[in-house]
Amino acid sequence: MDVSWEEFGWERLGNGIGRRRLPVWDATVTLVAGADGVLLHDTGSTLREGVELRTQAEALLGRRVTHIALSHPHFDHVLGTAAFSGAEVYGAVGTADLLARGAGELRADAMRHGMSEADATAATDALVPPRHQVSGEWTLDLGDGFQVLLANVGPGHSGHDLAVLVPGSPVVVLCGDLVEESGEPQAGRDAVPTHWPAALDRLLELGGEDALYVPGHGAVVDAAFVRAQRDQLAARFGVS
Repeated sequence: MDVSWEEFGWERLGNGIGRRRLPVWDATVTLVAGADGVLLHDTGSTLREGVELRTQAEALLGRRVTHIALSHPHFDHVLGTAAFSGAEVYGAVGTADLLARGAGELRADAMRHGMSEADATAATDALVPPRHQVSGEWTLDLGDGFQVLLANVGPGHSGHDLAVLVPGSPVVVLCGDLVEESGEPQAGRDAVPTHWPAALDRLLELGGEDALYVPGHGAVVDAAFVRAQRDQLAARFGVS
């Protein structure tokens, strides 16, 4: 199953697990390969990026992505989804409705951040809302008993934050933008600051002290980093 992730610009995190930091907005995507299924966590910011990720995943693993988990409904994490025809798409409950009615806002947000009108329009015209909505926890079996856990841990960075727990040695927790390493966590209009520290507490409960925590932007971090960011957010927003 393991191949040379590095030659494709990916960072190997474990057996069949690798992640890539995408250009421009430094958003992270992660592949998790089981014996039968392949999960992709987030899909990039444009259809072009999604197609590139699909091509790389197939070259790395020799098969197609079967499942997609969207960490939250921001343009730089979801607009490549339409490139993965046939994949089962998962998101936190409420994500599907938000994406279905909010394509125009996503397009405008992408363009505000510097995306071309053509790329933003193409991606939002083809927008794929999640078919499966996670209200608590959802276990996916990727083959031979290898199970990953999708956990609705938000709200926090957005109103719809979905984390993924990947078992192994080490355990890997895919955090989305609940955790950011390359800059201060961004709290936009849809953030829920009063709940954000509790969402990070939940991530720490899921992963434990020895896990690798993969942020939505930046380098992989440890539990101490997540805990420190949790305390900084609590102080910043005046919550315990």
